[in-house]
Amino acid sequence: MRETAEAIVGGITGTRSAPRMLLLARYDSDGDLAYVGRTTTLPAAAGNTLAPLLSSPMPGHPWEGWSFSAGWGTSKTLDVTLVEPEVVVEVVADVARDASGRWRHPARWHRVRTDLSPTEIARTRRPPE
Repeated sequence: MRETAEAIVGGITGTRSAPRMLLLARYDSDGDLAYVGRTTTLPAAAGNTLAPLLSSPMPGHPWEGWSFSAGWGTSKTLDVTLVEPEVVVEVVADVARDASGRWRHPARWHRVRTDLSPTEIARTRRPPE
Protein backbone atom coordinates (compact mmCIF):
# COMPACT_ATOMS: atom_id res chain seq x y z
CA MET A 1 0.00 0.00 0.00
CA ARG A 2 1.15 3.52 -0.75
CA GLU A 3 0.15 6.98 0.43
CA THR A 4 0.69 10.48 -0.86
CA ALA A 5 2.42 12.67 1.72
CA GLU A 6 4.21 15.98 2.09
CA ALA A 7 7.73 16.32 3.43
CA ILE A 8 10.41 18.97 3.80
CA VAL A 9 13.65 18.76 1.83
CA GLY A 10 16.54 18.81 4.34
CA GLY A 11 19.30 17.53 2.08
CA ILE A 12 20.06 16.20 -1.37
CA THR A 13 22.49 14.05 -3.25
CA GLY A 14 24.01 15.65 -6.30
CA THR A 15 24.37 19.41 -6.30
CA ARG A 16 21.90 22.20 -5.58
CA SER A 17 21.90 23.00 -9.30
CA ALA A 18 21.28 19.33 -10.22
CA PRO A 19 19.70 17.43 -7.31
CA ARG A 20 19.50 13.65 -7.79
CA MET A 21 17.80 12.40 -4.62
CA LEU A 22 16.03 14.18 -1.74
CA LEU A 23 16.50 13.56 1.98
CA LEU A 24 13.11 14.17 3.52
CA ALA A 25 12.06 15.53 6.89
CA ARG A 26 9.16 16.53 9.06
CA TYR A 27 9.18 18.39 12.33
CA ASP A 28 8.54 16.20 15.36
CA SER A 29 6.42 17.02 18.39
CA ASP A 30 9.38 18.84 20.00
CA GLY A 31 9.92 21.01 16.92
CA ASP A 32 13.11 19.21 15.82
CA LEU A 33 13.72 18.48 12.14
CA ALA A 34 13.39 14.69 11.98
CA TYR A 35 14.68 12.64 9.05
CA VAL A 36 11.79 10.55 7.64
CA GLY A 37 13.27 9.03 4.48
CA ARG A 38 14.53 9.71 1.02
CA THR A 39 13.34 9.62 -2.55
CA THR A 40 14.29 7.41 -5.42
CA THR A 41 16.44 9.08 -8.08
CA LEU A 42 14.67 12.17 -9.36
CA PRO A 43 13.65 12.55 -12.99
CA ALA A 44 15.71 15.30 -14.66
CA ALA A 45 12.63 17.53 -14.99
CA ALA A 46 12.02 17.31 -11.22
CA GLY A 47 15.62 18.26 -10.51
CA ASN A 48 15.28 21.25 -12.84
CA THR A 49 12.09 22.33 -11.04
CA LEU A 50 13.66 22.04 -7.58
CA ALA A 51 17.11 23.51 -8.26
CA PRO A 52 16.12 27.20 -8.16
CA LEU A 53 14.19 26.63 -4.90
CA LEU A 54 17.08 25.07 -2.94
CA SER A 55 19.40 27.27 -0.91
CA SER A 56 22.49 26.79 1.24
CA PRO A 57 21.72 25.95 4.84
CA MET A 58 22.00 28.52 7.59
CA PRO A 59 24.70 27.76 10.19
CA GLY A 60 23.55 25.11 12.65
CA HIS A 61 21.53 22.89 10.28
CA PRO A 62 20.12 20.13 12.53
CA TRP A 63 21.71 17.41 10.38
CA GLU A 64 25.28 18.78 10.43
CA GLY A 65 27.69 15.91 11.06
CA TRP A 66 25.16 13.20 10.21
CA SER A 67 25.84 10.39 7.77
CA PHE A 68 23.11 8.72 5.75
CA SER A 69 23.22 5.06 4.72
CA ALA A 70 23.32 4.34 1.01
CA GLY A 71 20.99 1.39 1.52
CA TRP A 72 19.85 -1.51 3.65
CA GLY A 73 22.67 -3.89 4.53
CA THR A 74 25.52 -1.70 3.31
CA SER A 75 28.09 0.31 5.21
CA LYS A 76 28.38 2.84 2.36
CA THR A 77 27.11 6.34 3.01
CA LEU A 78 25.53 8.89 0.72
CA ASP A 79 27.41 12.02 -0.31
CA VAL A 80 24.88 14.56 0.98
CA THR A 81 24.55 18.30 0.50
CA LEU A 82 22.44 19.90 3.21
CA VAL A 83 19.94 22.57 2.17
CA GLU A 84 17.88 25.09 4.09
CA PRO A 85 14.71 23.17 5.11
CA GLU A 86 12.24 25.50 3.42
CA VAL A 87 11.02 23.52 0.39
CA VAL A 88 8.00 21.21 0.68
CA VAL A 89 7.47 18.34 -1.73
CA GLU A 90 4.76 15.77 -2.24
CA VAL A 91 5.87 12.16 -2.53
CA VAL A 92 4.27 8.76 -2.90
CA ALA A 93 5.52 6.51 -0.11
CA ASP A 94 5.02 2.93 1.00
CA VAL A 95 3.03 2.95 4.25
CA ALA A 96 5.59 0.64 5.91
CA ARG A 97 7.60 2.52 8.54
CA ASP A 98 10.39 1.50 10.89
CA ALA A 99 10.32 1.89 14.68
CA SER A 100 11.45 5.51 14.45
CA GLY A 101 8.63 6.44 12.04
CA ARG A 102 10.81 6.62 8.91
CA TRP A 103 9.57 5.29 5.60
CA ARG A 104 11.18 1.88 5.11
CA HIS A 105 11.45 2.28 1.33
CA PRO A 106 12.45 5.26 -0.81
CA ALA A 107 9.54 7.50 -1.74
CA ARG A 108 8.77 8.54 -5.31
CA TRP A 109 8.78 12.21 -6.27
CA HIS A 110 5.38 13.59 -7.19
CA ARG A 111 5.64 17.40 -7.17
CA VAL A 112 6.89 20.49 -5.37
CA ARG A 113 4.38 22.21 -3.07
CA THR A 114 5.16 25.95 -3.22
CA ASP A 115 1.70 26.54 -1.73
CA LEU A 116 2.78 25.00 1.61
CA SER A 117 5.34 26.06 4.18
CA PRO A 118 7.32 23.59 6.31
CA THR A 119 5.30 24.52 9.40
CA GLU A 120 2.08 23.36 7.69
CA ILE A 121 3.30 19.78 7.23
CA ALA A 122 2.02 17.03 9.53
CA ARG A 123 4.43 16.36 12.38
CA THR A 124 6.07 13.00 12.83
CA ARG A 125 5.94 11.00 16.03
CA ARG A 126 9.00 11.31 18.20
CA PRO A 127 10.49 7.80 18.59
CA PRO A 128 10.60 6.30 22.08
CA GLU A 129 13.95 6.65 23.81
